[in-house]
Amino acid sequence: MTQPFQLAACAEMLWRDRPIEWRAARLTEMGLGVGLWNWPDHDLSKLQAVGATYTIMNGYLQGRLADDEGAEILLASARETARVGKRLGVARLNLHGTGLGDGGIPIRQHEQISGAMWLKARDTLHRICDLAEEEGVVFALENLNQMDHPGCPFGSTADVLALVSAIDRPQLRINLDLYHTQIGEGDLIRWCQRCLPWIGEIQVADNPGRFEPGTGEINYPKIAAALAAMGYRGTVGMEAFAAGDSDTAVSAFIDAFTL
Repeated sequence: MTQPFQLAACAEMLWRDRPIEWRAARLTEMGLGVGLWNWPDHDLSKLQAVGATYTIMNGYLQGRLADDEGAEILLASARETARVGKRLGVARLNLHGTGLGDGGIPIRQHEQISGAMWLKARDTLHRICDLAEEEGVVFALENLNQMDHPGCPFGSTADVLALVSAIDRPQLRINLDLYHTQIGEGDLIRWCQRCLPWIGEIQVADNPGRFEPGTGEINYPKIAAALAAMGYRGTVGMEAFAAGDSDTAVSAFIDAFTL
């Protein structure tokens, strides 16, 4: 049996009755990296003391890609977050097309994306890359499905790929979330192939339910084999709730991505 990927899991979604630093420590004990959401929710000193490998964290607190005011807010927020991320040694800082509110619902929803919005989003992401180069960090743009995140601009896998590949700078990668791709587009292995040159991290959860691999319709062992065959050797992060016990959920995830 081999483990070709760096495995990680989102600490917020597991052992939800435990302090976040306990969760980070438990994932580290299990040999996994740690994903985080919004940093103001946590005591950074306690997280630093764990000695975990933090693979990804939300890279902004507010802002938008596709309008002038939102872009300025996003850039200021991203710079502040980049500096926090460096304190924790976070590998990637996550972005979306717009800020997300309660339940992941976009704060500003869009039914259609105009050509001007596409051009502005590209310009904003180039400025994000400039900021990332100055700060020595990497940002990742995540795809989101429209059922869970209605009206989120640039949320589809196709839109994220179009933007990141057009910009084509090492400071901006794709956070390819296969749970969202399954709901939005399906055809997961071919989307992995299309996105491969720009992938910074792959995130997984089964569907329906957003639980660990093996609880739903997605054949993650087949996807793991396909990723290895196409040469992917990066991070695979479980961003999923536990259907039951969190230790059991993490073990199921590890098994699914061990070849």
